[in-house]
Amino acid sequence: MRIIIRIGGSVLASPPNPEIMRRYADIIRELRDQGHEVAVVVGGGSLARDLIDFARETGLSEHEQDEVAISASRIFAQILAMKIGGFHWKDVPTTIDEAVKMLKDRGVIIMGGVKPGMTTDTVAALLASKAEANLIVKATDQDGVYTKDPRKHPDAEKLDEIRFENLSHVLIENRHRAGIHQIIDPEAVRILTEKRIKIMVVNGFKPENVLLAAKGEKIGTIVY
Repeated sequence: MRIIIRIGGSVLASPPNPEIMRRYADIIRELRDQGHEVAVVVGGGSLARDLIDFARETGLSEHEQDEVAISASRIFAQILAMKIGGFHWKDVPTTIDEAVKMLKDRGVIIMGGVKPGMTTDTVAALLASKAEANLIVKATDQDGVYTKDPRKHPDAEKLDEIRFENLSHVLIENRHRAGIHQIIDPEAVRILTEKRIKIMVVNGFKPENVLLAAKGEKIGTIVY
């Protein structure tokens, strides 16, 4: 099976968490040993958002702020890649086409952002479409998709499953902006809806959830 794993910066990088990074490296190796092809897209988390704020206050445009955030995500991707494959994996893919080729060549790739105006959620969605992946697993800082933001609303309820067409009822943002932070970004939702690619949203602080999702276990929220 070809799997896209989208690891939120909230999990790996807010603050940087070396223990979680090591555990994900082990999980990715295990998936590869099981015969899966694995593409991992990581975010820049709070470091990226801090750098966006710094860039904005310096007077950089939103396009330029996005470029800074991409650099942050690629740093975390590079660290995870080298943890898995050693120093010769230091060059992470910077385009979708490059990632697809590298995935076919070696069976595992790690990457961050690609270009301004595109979140790492969208990168994962485009990569899943181009690579004809069977599943996206999004490892995030929530247990799944909720009826509203559980960090702000104690009465929020977790959904075991939801159709793409109904996501707009539980998501706040409907357009891209530098540093956007919600469970799935709007452009990614559009792509996944159009291509009908299933995504499972799981608690990323438990990396073993990714293994369970790959096995087809009911965990987190299935969006289809």
